[in-house]
Amino acid sequence: MNKKEKFVVKKTKYKTSFSNHIFVILNTIFMIAFVVITLYPVINTLAVSFNDGTDALRGGIHLLPRRFTLQNYKTVLKKDNLITGAYISIARTVIGTFSALAANAILAFIVSRKRFLFKSQLSLFWVITMYVNGGMIPIFLLFQKLGLTNNFWVYVVPGMVSAFNLLVMRTYMQGIPDSLEESAQLDGAGYFTIFTKIISPLCKPVYATVALFIAVGQWNAWFDAMLYNRMSPQYTTLQYELMKLLSSVSNQGGNVETMKNALSTAAVTPTSVRAAATILTMLPIVCLYPFLQRYFVTGLTIGGVKE
Repeated sequence: MNKKEKFVVKKTKYKTSFSNHIFVILNTIFMIAFVVITLYPVINTLAVSFNDGTDALRGGIHLLPRRFTLQNYKTVLKKDNLITGAYISIARTVIGTFSALAANAILAFIVSRKRFLFKSQLSLFWVITMYVNGGMIPIFLLFQKLGLTNNFWVYVVPGMVSAFNLLVMRTYMQGIPDSLEESAQLDGAGYFTIFTKIISPLCKPVYATVALFIAVGQWNAWFDAMLYNRMSPQYTTLQYELMKLLSSVSNQGGNVETMKNALSTAAVTPTSVRAAATILTMLPIVCLYPFLQRYFVTGLTIGGVKE
């Protein structure tokens, strides 16, 4: 290699290194800005929730509370039926997540098998249900005939099978090599053993992702409680009780005396109560996410690479 060629190689390496540095710097700035934009509303809401309500009306609260107080959370936690709603919400989240995950996993395993004759027809049927339903009144009448109204199981049974979650699991299972199943069958394993001992351990990423989707949906649900269990306070949910609290507070207007009667203290306002209720609502999911985060990215990218 002569001197000219060495100079060209060094110049190319310098240009490449300089471009990489510029990319890293710009990418770092972009990611920092993205994190700030994402976290600021959450931190601001947290600061408002710990701030005196009447002081928060002045504005100017950004990352830290100006006048620290726990009165907002005390007001929310003193709400009638809130503890009952919390128990029901936890129960429906745990039971609903496990039952829906098991039901969808079993159905996805069935329709992902190549020897299953009606897998295409069933998949098409489930896809249609994602776009077409019977409507609110027919569904309510159906649940009433089935005895699901004024009943805890209305939170669990209707959501056990989800077309979206089913198709996501089926796509992931179709990517598992058939040789694993064939080798297990040669050793005398049945379909139940194949599902529990081979397929399920390999599906932990998609199971964790779908479980997170289901858990978030169950925890945040309130409309079904209002629609089917409105006359049964023993089956109320935390989200429904917080929704009623926010609605009652938001309808008070700007009259301070009226807000005193509604909130039992002049230091609490609709804005501060809304912030406290928002933090209480999102706290369990925020605590759950770190345990599932390592599976989450893998689960979201399923089906993206095909051999």
